[in-house]
Amino acid sequence: MNEPVTSETYAAQLRRLAELTARVQEQQEEARSWYAQQCAAADHAVAESADEVTRAEHELVAARESQEQVNAEVAVLWQELNARLGGGGRRAGTPPGPRADATGDPEPLLEAARELLRRTGQPGELPSSVNPLLALCGVAGAVLAYALGAGCRALAARADGELAVGLPVLALVVTLLGPVLGLIPARLIADRRHAMLSPRPVIIVATAGLLTTLLLLVTV
Repeated sequence: MNEPVTSETYAAQLRRLAELTARVQEQQEEARSWYAQQCAAADHAVAESADEVTRAEHELVAARESQEQVNAEVAVLWQELNARLGGGGRRAGTPPGPRADATGDPEPLLEAARELLRRTGQPGELPSSVNPLLALCGVAGAVLAYALGAGCRALAARADGELAVGLPVLALVVTLLGPVLGLIPARLIADRRHAMLSPRPVIIVATAGLLTTLLLLVTV
């Protein structure tokens, strides 16, 4: 037959059961708290990842827009370069593509290219090597003006009335324009060399034309 359980043993078992139950409940609370913390951390990480993805998408859109702007600017600068070279797009070829290892802001490079084109676009001085050609322009202008004046004087000698009076005056005016008539071909030379007609070329042309005009008036 089973022996009866004493009250002390029963009470001890109840205390043991209560302790185990409390410990189990405490561990369950810790497990639930840990699980809640892990879920909260996971939700926070997901939210941060979503924000990073959104920021990355915005940065990607901005980068693509910036790339399109840079490509458009490069195309404009390249077209201007072709125009300066006078090749009609054949001499410089197509614009270069982006480098795979390119980093940093492209704006300083674009600004440097713009500044270089601005400097090359400004007309420079005619070199001293064209001085003989400029003097020849002055001589040719003076000779042409004198020839036109001589033609007017020849017509005046054959005419009468108002023509006989007006043609010599016209001949004198045309002859006096000889020193500056050579500036027309000199200007064409400067344009072909993408240079400006500064005071030095003007003085050379005018001096050569004036000396030629005086020499023709004295000797002829």
